[in-house]
Amino acid sequence: MSDFPAPLPTDANTGPAAYTLTLSCPDQPGIVHAVSGGLVAAQGNIIESQQYGSRETGTFFMRVDFAAPGSHAEVRAALAPVADAFGMEWQLHKAGTPVRTLIMASKAGHCLNDLLFRQRAGTLPIEIPAIVSNHQDLAELAAFYGVPFHHIPLAPAGKEAAEEQLRGLMQDLDIELVVLARYMQILSNDLCRDLSGRAINIHHSFLPSFKGARPYHQAHARGVKLIGATAHYVTSDLDEGPIIEQEVIRVDHARSATQLAALGSDVEGRTLSKAVQWHAEHRVLLDGKRTIVFN
Repeated sequence: MSDFPAPLPTDANTGPAAYTLTLSCPDQPGIVHAVSGGLVAAQGNIIESQQYGSRETGTFFMRVDFAAPGSHAEVRAALAPVADAFGMEWQLHKAGTPVRTLIMASKAGHCLNDLLFRQRAGTLPIEIPAIVSNHQDLAELAAFYGVPFHHIPLAPAGKEAAEEQLRGLMQDLDIELVVLARYMQILSNDLCRDLSGRAINIHHSFLPSFKGARPYHQAHARGVKLIGATAHYVTSDLDEGPIIEQEVIRVDHARSATQLAALGSDVEGRTLSKAVQWHAEHRVLLDGKRTIVFN
C-alpha cells in the first residue's frame, strides 16, 4: 500500500496552478525521493528544484517550483504525510501571489523610492498597502505613488504606544513582511521577536565599520577603498541578524564625501531590493544565524 494519498482529481476546465514549496528538516536519506513522491500524488510537475544540506547544522533545505491541478488545500494534503514523516518545517505558496509588505522609513527616501519604483514596474513581487514613518518628510513621495502614508512619531516616552499603533496597522492590513528602508529607529526586543524572519533591514557596511552620524563622511576621512551595504533580517541584536545580501563597490581618493554618500545610496537601494525580492519569491530559508538563499 502506498504511503501517499490517492491522486487528486483533475478539473478539465482548470489548468494546473503554479506553486512554490520550501522546507527544512534534519538531513537524512530519502528526502528528495519522498518529496517527489508527494508531488506525484498531487499530480505535480516539477519545474525547478534546489536543495542544500548544511554540514554545520545537519539540516536539509529544499525549494521546489512546480505546477499541479489541485487547490492549495488539496496540494497541502498530498504533501502533509511526507512533511510529518521527516519532521519538516515547510511552507506552500501559490506562485505569483504578491507579499503584502509594510515599508518603514524616516527621512532618507532613496531606498523607499527604489522599492516603490520596482513594485510599480512589476519587477518586485510585493504589494505595498502602507508606508510608515516617524517623520513627515516622505509623505509627498508616498502620495506620488498613491500609497497611504502613516505618520507614527516615536517619542522616547511614547515608544510602546507607537509600536502598539504599528501592530494594529499591521494586523488590519494583513501584513506579511516589514521592510526598514532606512528607518532610523530601533524596534523593541518584543517586536523584533514577533517579526522574526519577517522583517528586513538595510545598513551601510564598511571595512572598518563606521557608526553614528554621517558614516560616509567618516569613511572619506579614513580613505576607505570599499563601500557597500548589507541587507539582513531584523533581530533584537542590533544589525546582527541573518544576512540575506551584501554588495560592495570600489572607490578611491578622488571621490568626495558627497560622492561616496551618493554611491552608497545606490548600493543600499539595490541591495535592499534584491533581499526583498528573494524573500518575496520564497528563496531565503533560515539556518540559525545564517541564511540559505536559493538564487
